[in-house]
Amino acid sequence: MKAGVIGLGARAANVAAKLHSASSDLDFVAYCDPTPAGLSALEAATGSTLKSYDDLDQMLASETLDLLMIATPNYKHIDQLETALRSDVKHIFCEKPVVISEAETMRLMGLLRDHGGRERIMVGLVLRYAPLYKAVRQAQSDGVLGDIVSIEASEHIAPHHGSFFHRDWRRHAAKSGGFMLEKCCHDIDLYQGIAGARPSYVASFGGRKVFVPENQSLSARFSIPDTPGKVSSFRPRWGGSADDAYTSDGDIVDYQTSIVEYDNGVNLCFHTTLNAPDEFRRFAVFGTQGMAEGDFNRNYLRIHDIGGELLVDRGDLDRDGASHSLSDEEMARDVAAYLADGTPLPVTVLDALVAGLTAIKMDEARQLRSVVDLRDTWQQFDSYGLS
Repeated sequence: MKAGVIGLGARAANVAAKLHSASSDLDFVAYCDPTPAGLSALEAATGSTLKSYDDLDQMLASETLDLLMIATPNYKHIDQLETALRSDVKHIFCEKPVVISEAETMRLMGLLRDHGGRERIMVGLVLRYAPLYKAVRQAQSDGVLGDIVSIEASEHIAPHHGSFFHRDWRRHAAKSGGFMLEKCCHDIDLYQGIAGARPSYVASFGGRKVFVPENQSLSARFSIPDTPGKVSSFRPRWGGSADDAYTSDGDIVDYQTSIVEYDNGVNLCFHTTLNAPDEFRRFAVFGTQGMAEGDFNRNYLRIHDIGGELLVDRGDLDRDGASHSLSDEEMARDVAAYLADGTPLPVTVLDALVAGLTAIKMDEARQLRSVVDLRDTWQQFDSYGLS
């Protein structure tokens, strides 16, 4: 099987290398990126020399690809997805978020309907593959938690990571779709899966209080990790701001809180900040028969039954300290199996679009300072006959 990449940065190179390792039949042969920061790493990992193309149309016209990886900035995805769906490429792997607006979501739904793309597109929502999340879902399936009632969750990132978002191209909502969509769509997707329903109503509040000019002196208090000779994920490569994070021209938030009511009555309260010196990515799921609490960063899972008995107490789910709590490795194996024999994946493009729309509506609610009703949105979403 032959694969090509558009947007060959460090993240794409990492995922592609793991896919190559998981599938002996997958060869990366081509890429399209004017500044391919991940090229040398991918070629070293695969032992291949990739051919460069100026644009996606040229690459698809010249190569017969079984797999196309899309890892460009978010706002470029929709046009590239349309080009790929209209081509003969068999499978498409798109990094999250898939698209950045409600209008783009509906446009993609039409393309999926017309070009058989529902089964052609895979999405890099890697935390669906995390051992910790799988353990929670297994407990839920086993009935340990009972019916889910409510969920409290958060994703708080350290100042150097938050600084990256306010210096990178992601600082502009028009390119990223906003911070909640760009960074937290993983989390929204996870808890959507646990809730087992789509959101009916969302409300949200937030803004920007940390990365503002009067706090510029704070940058001296933290360092930005980097390794000589490698592309640090915290140093903007493309479209970076000439200014620092505190004086950049970005328009994204640095803190936000959202509440969701799902169709089945389950509630979610979600909080994110970009300035947490001791970062965590924590959740507590409350059911009629018990509760599960854990943290993807601090690597623990505890499950209690309704009587208070501790049923699960684990801190070994991220055994190797691997990327995304072992999710990248698990995702690569699952995608390889899907490509080989169609083994179903734990997350679909429709799941990703629902999570993305939820994040988009959270920002809409924040801007409107009003509760947003999603029922008409889902009626339009379902009108394409795919869900």
